[in-house]
Amino acid sequence: MDNKSQRLTDSTAQSILKMIGNGRFSIGDKLPNEIELSSELGVSRSTLREAVKILTTSSVLEIRRGKGTFVTSSTVVDSSGLSDIASGLDDLFEMRLMFEPDCAYLAAQRATDEEIEIICHYGEEVEKKILSGEDRTYEEQKFHESIANATHNAFVQQFMPIIFNAIKKGVVVLIKDKDIGEDNLKDDRLIMDFIKKRNPDGAKTAMRLHIIHALEGLKGRN
Repeated sequence: MDNKSQRLTDSTAQSILKMIGNGRFSIGDKLPNEIELSSELGVSRSTLREAVKILTTSSVLEIRRGKGTFVTSSTVVDSSGLSDIASGLDDLFEMRLMFEPDCAYLAAQRATDEEIEIICHYGEEVEKKILSGEDRTYEEQKFHESIANATHNAFVQQFMPIIFNAIKKGVVVLIKDKDIGEDNLKDDRLIMDFIKKRNPDGAKTAMRLHIIHALEGLKGRN
């Protein structure tokens, strides 16, 4: 998708969010069918589908097969909407850049054989999701959590909610970028390889590259 198409998709998602935030649709309501809503918003049906995908990934909407698209009951939506998904991402990823390479370093030194198996299991699950084009948020979170756990540092877990938030928002924004997906595959393999070889400097460098690639992808969308 080119930048113009992406901006139109983001704008369409924002328009839907405003409808929800302004009370047009309430939590639990079903959205109009695709033909009606795309006509009202003045966009193509394909653009509408992409916008709905974004909002589904960010838990604003839920697609129920055979029934339609609904405002997710567990989501609190305000009119600021989609801008919140990307806001602060640069700062979040810079924080990851300061924190996670050292986690990988310690994990390569301290991980048990069982912990390395867990790290590699989730890394391989991330690869499968990337290759199939599916949402990889959960697997990404578990991959990075398993590395953090392998540091055996009692305070590292306190940072994980921030890491999880950064991963969730980053996947929403970057999931359609094929270059980022390919970088993700290569970077995760390097991280796993260096941790398996118990090479802390290699693991630290690989994790740093992984986050830098994501940061470059985010900046390329600005």
